[in-house]
Amino acid sequence: MCTAIVSIEPGRPTLLIGVRDELTDRSWQPPARHWPNYPALVGGRDLLAGGTWLAVDPEGRRVACVLNGRGRMAPPEHRESRGTLPLRAAAGQSLAVAGLARLDPFHLVSIGDGEARLQTWDGAGVAERNLGPGLHMVVNSGLAADLTEPGVVAAVPDGPAGATPNGPAREMARIGYFLRRFRSAERPAPMPGKPVPDAWADWFPLANGDGLAPDDDRALIVRRDLPDGRTWGTTSLSLVALTPDWLRYDFTGSPGAAESWYPVLP
Repeated sequence: MCTAIVSIEPGRPTLLIGVRDELTDRSWQPPARHWPNYPALVGGRDLLAGGTWLAVDPEGRRVACVLNGRGRMAPPEHRESRGTLPLRAAAGQSLAVAGLARLDPFHLVSIGDGEARLQTWDGAGVAERNLGPGLHMVVNSGLAADLTEPGVVAAVPDGPAGATPNGPAREMARIGYFLRRFRSAERPAPMPGKPVPDAWADWFPLANGDGLAPDDDRALIVRRDLPDGRTWGTTSLSLVALTPDWLRYDFTGSPGAAESWYPVLP
């Protein structure tokens, strides 16, 4: 997953938009209860590694998603999937620092139990923070509020031309375009039972890409042709709203097609 947007407002549902970007030929299954070890959890299942990018606990009113981070990669001979992280977090389990050296860098967004938390592993150490009231956007380089500080983005290497389909320059273009639009749009109240477009109201067209072409540097729904002939792009979108009393989870596996959305947990 490459973008997460979190909106926190006291007394109102906490909202999460999760955008998964991946190699388009990587197989996956739509959201369901896929994991015998976590029978309460619902999420899409990555068939390569068996984990997920976003998991929801409808009874515990928790949701967690993972994004690729930047930093020192794990040794290839010991590397493990990051797809177990959302499962553990959505189940209410604490992040186990032991063993993180086997994982590539990541950002883990966890919402539930009265708080929203961002945990970042850069290959050397873990940084944790609580997300307070407001609108937060997380990309591969980190939290938008940090990246907009003078000089921060320039310090993050973009990599060779064509090698990084979602480099910091594109992340900043996305932040600049979408953060302002989400903040200026009327915040939805996505109560259970409403059709997806009605539930998410003014946020729905924004979450659905706002009409930007997938090769636009500002795009939320992206598509890039890689030098090796494969394609990298947005393979799914998730919308989650939760309160202490209820949780709503909407999903599409055809990003950009408004009619493809459906409620997983209405």
